[in-house]
Amino acid sequence: MFDPSRDQARGFFFETWRKYRAAIPLAGLETIGLEVMLLHPEYHRVLDDPERYSTQEYFPEAGETNPFLHMSLHLALEEQLSIDQPPGIARHVAALAGRHGERHAALHEALECLAETVWRAQRDRAPPDAAAYLECLERRARG
Repeated sequence: MFDPSRDQARGFFFETWRKYRAAIPLAGLETIGLEVMLLHPEYHRVLDDPERYSTQEYFPEAGETNPFLHMSLHLALEEQLSIDQPPGIARHVAALAGRHGERHAALHEALECLAETVWRAQRDRAPPDAAAYLECLERRARG
């Protein structure tokens, strides 16, 4: 899933969820994806209905959260944490978890930094700024 299209990313989540519900073994990224999906029961009705939601549009300006984008950011963050890339991210997220008292809330706060970093890179048509990303995480970890 290096650079999947919207349909491919959504298909990954729908297929992983289908396999989970059918008790079909998961492999690789699917296992991490399932962990993310299980952390978000509010998205299970979406995952149960690919016919309806595979092309659903979400409008942040109307207060809508795109569940597929949210879960994709979770996957990206988990990958970053697994290899501590950019260097120091694992330490910052651990500090956030200590501040929050639980990992999931810390991940959501880190996701805000990741989403901002990705948005700025897209807006500026530049690579993501790892230093700014880590600074955002550090600021949030300090409270």
